[in-house]
Amino acid sequence: MKTNDGFQQCYNGQLAVDGEFQIIVGNRQGNNPSDNGCLVPLLGEVKETLGSYPGQCLADAGYRKEEDLQALETKGIDGYVSLRREGKKTGDINASRYPATARMEEKLTTAEGRAVYAQRKHMVEAVNGWIKNVLGFRQFGLRGLQAVQGEWDLVCLSLNLRRMSSLMRLA
Repeated sequence: MKTNDGFQQCYNGQLAVDGEFQIIVGNRQGNNPSDNGCLVPLLGEVKETLGSYPGQCLADAGYRKEEDLQALETKGIDGYVSLRREGKKTGDINASRYPATARMEEKLTTAEGRAVYAQRKHMVEAVNGWIKNVLGFRQFGLRGLQAVQGEWDLVCLSLNLRRMSSLMRLA
């Protein structure tokens, strides 16, 4: 993967997290430094796990892609995908060339859209923090995309088991 220091053996993991219980319901590994184009395949993992697509999807700006925003609409998923990095301006969106992106911009500028999207940070970023700080997982021990996907599956399973244990104590 190309990094600031040239090319390195790196991977980019994505997570789909249940909003109510913060259980990982889908995960993918790739060697593309961007999340662009990974949203639909990740949602496919969710469908494989749960038997259906989620009713709602919150994703950061790395997942912004016109075709993926169109796919959310086609699949009936209520999507909230940021169109810019935090603190940056979106710029003018050509609605005839990028109609789904223009609709997303309209949705995210409403008070309801901002409130819904604001939930993303505490949902998935908490899970990323648990992987790093609770499990102590900061780098892969294996090499090769298939092996790393297997290792990532085990990391996600481990976190889910810890999370389920905590949830069972609350019940």
